[in-house]
This record gives sequence, C-alpha cells and structure tokens, in this order.
Amino acid sequence: MPPTGLRSGSASSDAARRRRRRRTGARLFKFDRDLGYRWVAGADEAGRGCLAGPLVAAAVLFDYEKLTLSDLRALSALNDSKQQSAELREEMYPRVLRIASRVAVTSRCVRGIDSRGLHKTNLAALSDVLKRVGRPDAMHLSDGFPVPPTGWEQKPVVGGDATSAAIAAASVIAKVSRDRFMHRIAERYPEWAFHLHVGYSTPEHRSAIEAHGISPLHRVSFQSVAYSQLAL
Repeated sequence: MPPTGLRSGSASSDAARRRRRRRTGARLFKFDRDLGYRWVAGADEAGRGCLAGPLVAAAVLFDYEKLTLSDLRALSALNDSKQQSAELREEMYPRVLRIASRVAVTSRCVRGIDSRGLHKTNLAALSDVLKRVGRPDAMHLSDGFPVPPTGWEQKPVVGGDATSAAIAAASVIAKVSRDRFMHRIAERYPEWAFHLHVGYSTPEHRSAIEAHGISPLHRVSFQSVAYSQLAL
C-alpha cells in the first residue's frame, strides 16, 4: 500500500485540477452571458496550420435560458482545445453535442485549400457553419478573424477559443472531428504516420516527407521548410 501522504497529495492535485477547470468554464460562460443575448453561437477551425489533411470548421449554438447548472458543470472544463489533452477533448465532445442547441461541422479538402488559398478557405468555412447554426436573434462569434457576413450580428473575438464558451465548444468539436479523420486515414498512408501528428509540422513528419515525398493529403500550396528540398 502506498504511503498515506502520497495518496493525499495525489488527491489534492486532482482536486486542484478540477477547480481550475471549473474556473475556466465559468469564465468562458460569463463572457458569453455578458454579451446580453439569449442565443450565442461560436465558430472555430482545426487544421489551419497543418502541412497535410483537411481544414475542419465547427460552430456551436448555446441557449442561455435553457442551460442548467448540471450543463454548466458538465462543460466546466471548456477551454481552448489546444490546451487540453486528447482524452479531455474526447470527454467533452459528446457533452457539447448533448447540451448545445445546434452544432454544425464542415470540412475543406486539400485540393480546395490549394486552389482557393488557406485564409480564404478558412473564412468561408467559418461563415458556412455559423450560418447553419445561427439565428436572427443570436450573437455570432468567430475566433480571431472577421468572417464573411452571415446576415446576422457577428463579432470576431481575439483568442476566442480561450475566451468564449461557444467558441471553445466549437474548437473541441472541430479538433476531435479532424483528429478522428486523420487517425483513420493514417491506415491508408502509413509512411507518414498521420495518427501521431495529424498533419502538423513535427520533426517526424518533416523527416517522413523528405524520405517518402508527399501524399495526396499534403497541401502543396502551404509554404514550409519541410517542402524546401522537394520538387513540387
């Protein structure tokens, strides 16, 4: 049996982590409530900075008149998905789907990104998902960038996935959806080990590109040191 002090220290650490998560979620929900709208929609994307794979955008709509204390507790760990572990994102994913009034996800393929450009593709995808969850009486938030008009009131929020509950929830949905796709597609392209880095520019990924070239999932329009020695 481990010493009692170790058990106590571990329990204290777990409790502290839970308290930090609750504070994070409460702060994000307060930001949305303070906007003064019953309905708040948020949109975010995953995969913008990748060398390979699609760009996935998601939007989430919350009804602040129907959110219960139980809902807020279930989403108390909401935060920028990049600051969460894969396990926590997977835990939050079904909770967001259950509690949100509407959720929309869209994917933009590699060839589309190459032909239209990453930034333009990203903004169009964010606008698309906001339109799909939006309402005339809602506030529509996007992470960082103003998006093409949806026809409704909208606002960009710098650092939105760590500021707004709706954007953070969309961040979780987009990230988990994209990661699941990259894990599945890794079986088709084992040389690049997409299940390990999901397309981001890691040293292992760059080494795989140097050794095997690029796959059909790679973005040839994306400027990167990883491509500097390849004839694209």
